[in-house]
Amino acid sequence: MTDTTCNRPAVLDRRRFGILLHPSSLPGDGKKGDLGDNARRFVDFLAASGASVWQVLPLGPHGDDSPYNARSAYAGDPTLISLQDLSARGWLAPEEIASGPGGENACRQVLHAAYLRFLQGATPEERDELAAFELRQAAWLPDFALYECLKTVHRDTPWREWPKEVRDREPEALAAVRQSEAYGYYGFEQFVFFGQWQALRDYARARNVRFFGDMAIFVAEDSADVWAHKDLFILNAEGRPEIVTGVPPDYFSADGQRWGNPHYNWERMADDGFAWWRERVRTQRELFDWVRIDHFRGLDAVWAIPFAATTAVEGEWIPVPGNALLSALHEAFGDVPLIAEDLGMITESVYALRDRYGLPGMRVLQFAFDGTPENPHLPHNFVPNSVAYTGTHDNDTTLGWYGQLSDHERMIAHEYLGPFDGDVPWPFIRAVLASVSYFAIVPWQDVLALGSEARMNTPGKSAGNWGFRFDWNDVPHDLASRLRKLAAIFGRVPS
Repeated sequence: MTDTTCNRPAVLDRRRFGILLHPSSLPGDGKKGDLGDNARRFVDFLAASGASVWQVLPLGPHGDDSPYNARSAYAGDPTLISLQDLSARGWLAPEEIASGPGGENACRQVLHAAYLRFLQGATPEERDELAAFELRQAAWLPDFALYECLKTVHRDTPWREWPKEVRDREPEALAAVRQSEAYGYYGFEQFVFFGQWQALRDYARARNVRFFGDMAIFVAEDSADVWAHKDLFILNAEGRPEIVTGVPPDYFSADGQRWGNPHYNWERMADDGFAWWRERVRTQRELFDWVRIDHFRGLDAVWAIPFAATTAVEGEWIPVPGNALLSALHEAFGDVPLIAEDLGMITESVYALRDRYGLPGMRVLQFAFDGTPENPHLPHNFVPNSVAYTGTHDNDTTLGWYGQLSDHERMIAHEYLGPFDGDVPWPFIRAVLASVSYFAIVPWQDVLALGSEARMNTPGKSAGNWGFRFDWNDVPHDLASRLRKLAAIFGRVPS
């Protein structure tokens, strides 16, 4: 776990401070946040506070409230599209926007109205923009549009339950779907999402703010990726996974965790130089300046669980050609701005893979106070090539976590950080900003000093996650200046 020297280009360019907040947690008019005015207002807050990084969670479309179980490894979530920004382009009327708040179906009804208006009145330049986008995303967009069409026709049933001719992608059956209006709509939807995201990214760049994304290592069983590329996954003849993903039993769970994603057919992926992964990373590079690989240890070995097993106990570790994959990515792109989520049960071979490519790892202050001075999550053990957090989206908020510490654990934290009274989580924020880690990231819930009610996600909990929203009225008027002063002390404010 040393800070190794490597000939690869540096991923982390300098000392930076950032905030972790998914766009869905932004304020919204009766729904989750979007990429419009409140996103730009948040960028303004970041710039005022001295933060130069906005970290988000995966942006893909999903139906179970978890961005880590998306229907596509490439596509954007249509519910994050700003309807107000579409109105500004003349594609929606005010009364159509008023009917928009709600779930994905309601949102898509309004977006479809925008699509019809686009068809009726788009300028030649706008039509050229759409055509250029479709050409640039040709490796995945047609399959995603087909998949979304068929999901709608078959009332959202999993693709394995579709009629055989479309389940198995018979050319004549798919050709008929391509003639439908819906097929064109789903391409337009992604055109709008990517366009709004790029506009937001340009807005942020003009204010010295960069975007830090998150790439789930696995994909959902019921996804466009598995349906369109069955040979890239370990499936039986009916398309059902033979083995599924998860993690083994540990201190936190006697049964482990059975995630249920299908495993990759790595041998088949290697045959074409990991083309699917190369396209995926190319798309992520369009969206972000840096990308965190979730569950990085899955590029060294994965816990494979028989599909019929109800828990993760019966699984086994199987090796993964992570070195060959990362080598192919570097050959394709040169500088690949990847960051390794290296938390949990990590082996020396995982650290060796991470360090071979000079990838930064993560340090999380909430994991630090077990009383052992060798704990890698204590700031004196941090290395510059790392990203330091008070907590992640999978942790409780720091205030909630602190309130549940035992007296002994609290004493350890106080002895390490110095005495503090009633100002949690600020001593923890100060500690990660003061650390040698090049990036210091603080969840927005910690910046607002919120308790457990604002927790974003509880791993292993199947419901009640991903619902956090904030209100601008809850943001103290002096919060940006307080953060900026602290970030400036520790050399993290952009020059």
